[in-house]
Amino acid sequence: MISLYMDEHVPRAITLGLRLRGIDVLTVQEDNFSGKSDPELINRAGYLNRAIFTNDDDLLIEASKRQKAGQLFYGVESMLTI
Repeated sequence: MISLYMDEHVPRAITLGLRLRGIDVLTVQEDNFSGKSDPELINRAGYLNRAIFTNDDDLLIEASKRQKAGQLFYGVESMLTI
C-alpha cells in the first residue's frame, strides 16, 4: 500500500477521511515541514518513501520539471486529477 505525504494545501477533512480508510498519511505540519519550498517537499517525501499528495499547481509544475529532466522522485498525486 502507498504511504502519502500531505501538502499543507490539502484540506484536513481529506487527510482524516484517508486515515479512516486505513491509508498511511503524514502531513507536512506533523513533520514540521510547513512553509518549505516545493523542491524541499518533493525531496522530503522521497526521503520518507511517500508520494506527495497536493492541491498546489506550483508543486505539480516542479514535479513536471523533474520528470522532463529525468530526475527521479517518489511520486506526486494531485487532488486536481482525482
